[in-house]
Amino acid sequence: MNLKEAYSYAVTFFERNNVDEADFKALCIVCSILNIKNSEYEMHKNDFVSMKKLADMLWKVKEGIPLQYVIGKWDFYESEFYVGNGVLIPRPETEELVQKAVDYISSLNKCTVYDLCSGSGCIGLSIAKKCRGSFVYLIEKSAEALTYLEKNAKDIKNVKVIKGDITDIGAFNNLEMADVIISNPPYIKSEDLLNLQTEVKKEPSMALDGGKDGLDFYRIINDNWNDKLKEHGKLFLEIGEDQGKIINSVLNNFTDINVYKDIYGNDRMVEADKK
Repeated sequence: MNLKEAYSYAVTFFERNNVDEADFKALCIVCSILNIKNSEYEMHKNDFVSMKKLADMLWKVKEGIPLQYVIGKWDFYESEFYVGNGVLIPRPETEELVQKAVDYISSLNKCTVYDLCSGSGCIGLSIAKKCRGSFVYLIEKSAEALTYLEKNAKDIKNVKVIKGDITDIGAFNNLEMADVIISNPPYIKSEDLLNLQTEVKKEPSMALDGGKDGLDFYRIINDNWNDKLKEHGKLFLEIGEDQGKIINSVLNNFTDINVYKDIYGNDRMVEADKK
């Protein structure tokens, strides 16, 4: 079966099984089998595709396993990141957070960055690659997520991966002060976890559960990590779409708090200065 035939087969399979975004998911899967970009489809449409591998991947997506986990990697910002069971999937809204941080960091000669709740490392590693004058500490407590983080960080010189829990600030006493702290922490209300889409439920609850009101980790960052920022240090955060109005009161150790909307028009990013 060639690529064109495999794509047609995959679309039909998904449509018959009521899988959403059938065209897109089918294209991603067949191209991943040949290790090519989706944009390269036309150039390779007559190439051979393994039917066994295709069938296995289609079945996993039908069963509700996230597409990104099935493929094993996903594009984010300007790079490709390994992902899988136990790590949060990179999303396009987070690319906007990275760009805001990059715009600021690029104005500095040198910059020390903390990426808290780093997950796959897509945020911190994207910054490290784009801003060569930066040094990024990637902090993550999940052993499963660390597997992907360390794999993604391989051969990037201006980073350090740290296994640690951001709720235990004392464990980071010897860490140099930061110019920038950035984080996409868990921010979904605990009671809302049961109502998430089937695929999202497959992602680790540790990376999603922000406590009763979804704001637990913002309080931890505000209360414990403010002192790890240098004078005039910057904070960049991703937030839930319903948290834009309340985040100001949570971040009472910061000033000049600005909330920005994402590509979908929802409150999503916060930029703030240390008081």
